[in-house]
Amino acid sequence: MKKSTFVAMILGTIGGILFALGMCMALIPEWNAFRPGVVMGVAGAMVLLVMVAVWRKMENKAPIKLSGKVIGATLLGIVGSLLLGVGMCLTMVWSNMVVGILVGILGIVVLLCLIPFIKGLK
Repeated sequence: MKKSTFVAMILGTIGGILFALGMCMALIPEWNAFRPGVVMGVAGAMVLLVMVAVWRKMENKAPIKLSGKVIGATLLGIVGSLLLGVGMCLTMVWSNMVVGILVGILGIVVLLCLIPFIKGLK
């Protein structure tokens, strides 16, 4: 295993755990830890952003240049993930099975649209 891959794996794991625990702390009302959860979630997101920068530097890759396509792909990924999550919540939390499945499928379709958007069609 390359050193850059190992470092990315460790930082990704730490950042993912911090982010997930922070979101749980913020969103589960029984824990009464909204503010600390937001702080921990932001810390996890920052570790994940640092991980991307460190990995790209160790792999001698150029920094990511912001363009319309990069911003569009990011927004498309965010919208697809949110739709999939809302569909799951509708199904599992709010017991609205049919609408939840339809919204979840829409989220999956939006996420699948990322592939031709980023790679293009040949």
